[in-house]
Amino acid sequence: MKKRFTEAQIVGFLREADAGIPVKDLCRKHGFSDASYYLWRSKFGGMSVSDAKRLKELEIENGRLLTLSQS
Repeated sequence: MKKRFTEAQIVGFLREADAGIPVKDLCRKHGFSDASYYLWRSKFGGMSVSDAKRLKELEIENGRLLTLSQS
């Protein structure tokens, strides 16, 4: 499944909201839903871009290790 936004973009959106832009306006401006925003906030809230990239790398590695252990 292709993701529409990168981790860096998502962290940027969250920072914009922290700066005071209303969530509805932010979602409309960038073309994503309120639900996506709140999902991202629960996953990436308080992270920097490097933290988010590291999280993604660990998730990929974990998935790879799980498939290896199941075979």
